[in-house]
Amino acid sequence: MKWQNMRQSSNVEDARNSSSSGGFPGGMMGSGGGGGGLISLILSMLLSGRGGKGLILLLLVVMFLGGGLSSLGGMFDQGGSSVPPTEQSSGSNQDGQTKSQDDIVQEQGGDKATDPEMAFLSAVLASTEDMWAAKFKEHGMEYRNPTLHVYSGQVNTSGCGFSTAAAGPFYCPADEKVYIDLSFYRELKEKYKAPGDFAMAYVLAHEVGHHVQKLVGTMDQYVKLKSQLNEKEGNQLNVRLEVQADYYAGAWAKYAEQQGVLEDGDVEEAIQAAIAVGDDTLQKAAYGTVVPDSFTHGSAKQRTSWFNRGYQYGDFEHGDSFNSEIDLPQ
Repeated sequence: MKWQNMRQSSNVEDARNSSSSGGFPGGMMGSGGGGGGLISLILSMLLSGRGGKGLILLLLVVMFLGGGLSSLGGMFDQGGSSVPPTEQSSGSNQDGQTKSQDDIVQEQGGDKATDPEMAFLSAVLASTEDMWAAKFKEHGMEYRNPTLHVYSGQVNTSGCGFSTAAAGPFYCPADEKVYIDLSFYRELKEKYKAPGDFAMAYVLAHEVGHHVQKLVGTMDQYVKLKSQLNEKEGNQLNVRLEVQADYYAGAWAKYAEQQGVLEDGDVEEAIQAAIAVGDDTLQKAAYGTVVPDSFTHGSAKQRTSWFNRGYQYGDFEHGDSFNSEIDLPQ
């Protein structure tokens, strides 16, 4: 992605050196990567006779120790260790002269980015801001920018409680912030075999998609309806919420292409990332089995199909995953 000369967002909080650096839908990871999906999976395996005494003992130990969703998720998803940020990044001015990332940020009026990964995410966030502001305006609405909060290791959010890097990136509707530990950038490449900067761009665009759901009222409707459903039905509803966020990520990818900032292979990187974080992919890798009733984010096929649909249409009208067939043709 050709991001170096893009505008950077001023809505970025760098809390990687903070000591305070969610149990709510809106995270990137599904079953196998987060707490709620893991509990559903464990219970499903126990009820089906596939769990065995080991899972029962593990569940009892976690409950006895007072572990909540985050600690249970952390036991299964080892997460990634934070890599110290690098100190250099550069861009070029019109004369071809190299300039520091600090110079770029100061010229563009954004928050100071201390390394290339921060600068990259800030540029992607700014692009989503521009795209959604224009899209909302087309429909007579006003877009309110979310905040990107970058932390290291663990974070105590201002609206969705405590979380750790093991939970993966997530959006908190209570404070309208996207939370990301930069170690996930490396996990995508090394652990989930989804390399490339646009894989991470897809992740951020997906979380911004949840913010769009919050602004248009989808999130509130989701919460109200889910409280009336049983676990299986609730999981199915959650999948619809997540694949719509994938649709919105695809819509942003189309916008980025129209802005001329995509490079060959970028869309394929996003699709590979969507496959890597599919519930079936994660479950098979972690447990050697797949339990569809426990899916909370969608299968690899569902996630890629809805991303591709967003990339094809780039509008609101074709993104209603709640009243459409969830399994789209490839």
